[in-house]
Amino acid sequence: MGKKTSIGGQAVIEGIAMRGPKVTVLACRLPNGKIDVERFCNKKMWKIFKLPIVRGFCNMVIMLMDGYKYTNLSMMKSGLYEDDDEGKQGKLHTVFVFLGTILGVIVSIGLFTYLPQLLTKIFIPAGSNGLRSVVEGVLKIFLMVLYMWLISLLKDIKRVFKYHGAEHKTITCYEKGLDLTPENVMTCSRFHPRCGTSFLLFTLLISILVSIPLHWEDLIVRMISKLFLVPLIVGISYEVIRIAGKSDGMLMKVLFAPGMWLQRITTKEPDEKVVEVAIKSLSEVLTHIEVGADNW
Repeated sequence: MGKKTSIGGQAVIEGIAMRGPKVTVLACRLPNGKIDVERFCNKKMWKIFKLPIVRGFCNMVIMLMDGYKYTNLSMMKSGLYEDDDEGKQGKLHTVFVFLGTILGVIVSIGLFTYLPQLLTKIFIPAGSNGLRSVVEGVLKIFLMVLYMWLISLLKDIKRVFKYHGAEHKTITCYEKGLDLTPENVMTCSRFHPRCGTSFLLFTLLISILVSIPLHWEDLIVRMISKLFLVPLIVGISYEVIRIAGKSDGMLMKVLFAPGMWLQRITTKEPDEKVVEVAIKSLSEVLTHIEVGADNW
């Protein structure tokens, strides 16, 4: 019998972080072949941050912060770098990762926000605000798909995308009511409607509609105004997907169709070793739900 769940996951280096209602479980394949498991209590949000629209953006910020933490931990567990006696190498790596993240954000703003606006200003006449917003949105989606396809060609990213596929397969297996065995999980689809990839693409589509009323011609002013609208856009996207995700009707299939297609790039078919890590992570989260936090 099928079941719905709010459990979601994130693929990291040689592992998966599954997030349940109260805990997140990070499972990683160690260099010696064993699966390491570490549990984290989820951050509690104030009631004001649980309000509609607001909760969508707050959840995104928390996921980004946690994603950075779990990715960094997975790199240490997988043996990509080791601390020396004083821990200097590990600390130095953390600094480089942080600086790289900041640089990545700056490049992303330039590539996915400023560049589309610059191109539309050159080729779309002034005053055509509706057309300009649509063209900007289409360019953003094109650049995002191109970027994801290019990084999917990298060997290390392909490996992460296999864990991404295993995450989806494992959650789908659980939602179908099947036993969490490698054999059952391998038969399930690697595409899932609640994927962050689907959410990202849907957010870009919503941004097109929200941006239509903007009339500023100056590129910097237009870019800053759109950055300020990000919380609203993310919040609206979250609420729409949350409502649609409660059913298996046509509305959900239509809303999630583009994101499901994009997952053909961001997920890869995993092998059983990868699936075992996903099963371990999800099983630990489910055990926590069944026995409660006080029994850990």
